Amino acid sequence: MKYYLLAGEASGDLHGSNLMKSILKEDPKAEFRFWGGDLMQAVGGSLVIHYKERAFMGFLEIITNLLKILKLIGYCKKDITQYQPDALIFIDNSGFNLRIAKWAKPCGFNTHYYISPQVWASRPGRIKTIKSTIDHMYVILPFVKDFYTKHDYNVEFVGHPLIDAISEHNQVMPEAFKAEYKLDERPIIAILPGSRKQEIRKMLEVMLSVVDDFPDYQFVIAGAPSQDTSFYTPFIKKEGVHLIMNKTYDLLSLSNAALVTSGTATLETALFKVPQVVCYKGSYISYQIAKRIINLDYISLVNLIMDKPVVKELIQNDFTSEKLKEELSIITDDYKRAVMFLDYYDLEKNLGGKGANEKTAKCIINAIKEK
Repeated sequence: MKYYLLAGEASGDLHGSNLMKSILKEDPKAEFRFWGGDLMQAVGGSLVIHYKERAFMGFLEIITNLLKILKLIGYCKKDITQYQPDALIFIDNSGFNLRIAKWAKPCGFNTHYYISPQVWASRPGRIKTIKSTIDHMYVILPFVKDFYTKHDYNVEFVGHPLIDAISEHNQVMPEAFKAEYKLDERPIIAILPGSRKQEIRKMLEVMLSVVDDFPDYQFVIAGAPSQDTSFYTPFIKKEGVHLIMNKTYDLLSLSNAALVTSGTATLETALFKVPQVVCYKGSYISYQIAKRIINLDYISLVNLIMDKPVVKELIQNDFTSEKLKEELSIITDDYKRAVMFLDYYDLEKNLGGKGANEKTAKCIINAIKEK
């Protein structure tokens, strides 16, 4: 059978690649065509557009690139029509994917959505669009299933794919890792500044401003696969700061604490049981717009899932060197770390265990056979 997948960023590429592997186990003759990245390409099939070519973030950046986005949407529709897949699979990235879904459903394509758009956070009016255009929705957070149930939409809770991805991670040897990247014996504080240029520029300078206040630690930046090493070089101006590219899980497995830009990385950090401070700062205009349309008590997935402030969030004007120093001092304290570890274990239980990709693959293939 033929599968057409649409993923729009690094996390989507990860989940898309693992879903493709699970589909192949159920359907060894599966053919793939996809919008994604290097991980999906490594599984096999045809890469149409790499996510790096459409990594737009924030309201202003989307507006300034609107013509390019519209051209990509038009090209995507044409490509799907020519390919005629048995299943059209959307992975997160709602801004682009829901526009394709609105076109695809009336055209008769079998539509599946893996990792729901965040309608529970903002613009709940999109539920109407989802109900009318998505045949099958697979959600990875328990409270999202409850949300859809309240809106009379039946979805499948499959568990979170990060549990599988992290459980399959091969434990790195600390001595070898530190030797390879010229790290010393001090404990590591990981810095995860995001994956897009725009957010990295906003986050990294402030994150690195506290380095001198913690001489007993070494700081290591987790370089994103979507960026080149040269992009980070201007930010690294102090001793005791290192950059390691494309080894985030290895780095987290050895870290004592972390400073993390809000997003999927907050959940990854928690599943590696690393105490963290969650940070976020957008442009003034984007933040003012977001404040008016997002109706949430928290921004980090950790706090949203647990429905309490497990990790500290420093957002917009609270994201300063002074507050970052204060909160980092707290999470390097043994008592605070112990409390956070207990919450992290409860978090993992709430995520439903292993097998998200396998469950989703089976659901997609069964739906195709039924149709």
